[in-house]
Amino acid sequence: MEVLLLTDIPGIGKKDDLLLVGDGYALNCLLPRRQAMIATPTVRRRYAEIIRKRAVERQTELDSKAAAASAVSGKSITLAKKATKTGKLYAAITEQLIADTLRDQHSIEIDEASISIPEQIKAIGEFTANVEVGGLKEDLTVVISEEK
Repeated sequence: MEVLLLTDIPGIGKKDDLLLVGDGYALNCLLPRRQAMIATPTVRRRYAEIIRKRAVERQTELDSKAAAASAVSGKSITLAKKATKTGKLYAAITEQLIADTLRDQHSIEIDEASISIPEQIKAIGEFTANVEVGGLKEDLTVVISEEK
């Protein structure tokens, strides 16, 4: 069923998005809570300008995300952390820490949900993290050194 969202719904879409959702989800959740309305031809005509503006905004968001993903390509970040004599870190490296370091070192704003680490980083060395933004997937090199 095609609906027009009236409010922002995390994981589904933003206000004024025109979306295809399951009939059960629309009838049992979105419509009774007045979070959406069915996209009939009358609704489409009435909200045509708003729908068009939102489509342009969505395209702009995708373009900016693609630019951020391409900015990450070929970059590396360096972190200095406390480690044992055997080279193991006292605390694992998280996606949030990588996002903060990327912002500090390269001035690139990436959400932590867009960063994935194939295996936990718990040692000194060079590792690869995946950054997926706007449908583009790029590799980011994470270099861990011992803090002096």
